[in-house]
Amino acid sequence: MAKTILIVDDSASIRQVVKIALTSGGYDVIEAVDGKDALGKLDGQKIHLIISDVNMPNMDGISFVREAKQLPAYKFTPVIMLTTESQEAKKQAGQAAGAKAWVVKPFQPAQMLAAVSKLILP
Repeated sequence: MAKTILIVDDSASIRQVVKIALTSGGYDVIEAVDGKDALGKLDGQKIHLIISDVNMPNMDGISFVREAKQLPAYKFTPVIMLTTESQEAKKQAGQAAGAKAWVVKPFQPAQMLAAVSKLILP
């Protein structure tokens, strides 16, 4: 059974690029346009990994990760932050919220799949 990954990004083109990379790697993908939309999709179904942007309208990625980690079903779900932000303070805020990895845009699909495979156990 394929592992399911939730992609949270307000950019449709970024979601599409990430989705293509992940589906070619054999993963199932759920898409959300911002943190609020993503929280609505965390309905108890098994999500093996979350990939989230930081800067989004309605609810930013760090706030989303903080809230997602409060939900018992997703407390231990690994999170990759995918963002243009490379400042140490933002990275530390992401880690404090519960992010396990930080990938800076633009990214290579192979780089994304390598990060994903380290966080999702077979």
